[in-house]
Amino acid sequence: MAVRAENSADAVSVSVQSLVALHTEVAGISLLPKRIGAQTAGNYLSRLKGRGMEFAESRPYEPGDDARNLHWRVMARTGKPFTKQFREERERPVLVWVDLRSRMFFGTRVALKAVVAARCAALIAWAANRIGDRIGGVIFSDRIHHEIKPVRGKAAVLFLLKMLVEHPAWTEHKQVQPGNSAREAMIRLRRVVRPGSRVILLSDFANFDAAMESNLAQLARHNEITLLHIYDALEASLPPPGRYRLSDGADEFVIDTADPRYRSSYAEKFAAHVAYLRSFARRHRISYLSCRTDQDPVSVLRKELGAQQGI
Repeated sequence: MAVRAENSADAVSVSVQSLVALHTEVAGISLLPKRIGAQTAGNYLSRLKGRGMEFAESRPYEPGDDARNLHWRVMARTGKPFTKQFREERERPVLVWVDLRSRMFFGTRVALKAVVAARCAALIAWAANRIGDRIGGVIFSDRIHHEIKPVRGKAAVLFLLKMLVEHPAWTEHKQVQPGNSAREAMIRLRRVVRPGSRVILLSDFANFDAAMESNLAQLARHNEITLLHIYDALEASLPPPGRYRLSDGADEFVIDTADPRYRSSYAEKFAAHVAYLRSFARRHRISYLSCRTDQDPVSVLRKELGAQQGI
């Protein structure tokens, strides 16, 4: 549903060409938790200890340990043989959880929420590809879920973009009844996530209930999670007092925003939703970001992700 948008198909839909073109915009968007010097073995420090590039700790020598890893300084201090252990540097999976439920096909400024979600997902995919990470995720609507296992390379990004563009939600969202398929999508996400992954959820997080919260909290124990809250300005607050005609292309209705009490309670409801998401994120060490439909996704991700990584 759109009140005012650009006179372009890009406001209400996405194309493979438009999402591919975003690969030139990923400078300043970083998915790295911190800078790592060596690049040949990957960009992340694994919690799995083994032969690698980064020293982790020393432990008492055991028969069969590589003599080249003996820690001579500790041995000199203790008089007992110790060996060095290392953390491997390795690539990690990046997964996007993209909400294309019927509620996401709403927008009064610039573009629909679903369009913004798709653009953000494409930018994240290209940013992951840029540093050699694997990309995958879950794309879901009220009726159809697509699971994409993380794979490395440009072909994997193009496959994800194709799945985004060709998802039936773009043509079927007017014919389906809104449901809580996000629960099923969260379960499917847990199927494809492996410990150590970066997971970014793109949604308005409507119907974010206890079951979803529990699943996401479990994922957050062993993965880096980001909530990217996508919303429209009209969802945050009503326009100036007056009567406004809205249409979804088939039906029309009028809203009256003159009542100050209604305006206040409307804004408070959205503020409570945001506060709930932020509180949940803090409790589970999850990042919370937001992108309004009239904001540029490139600028938002550069500011939020870039700032977090010290860029």
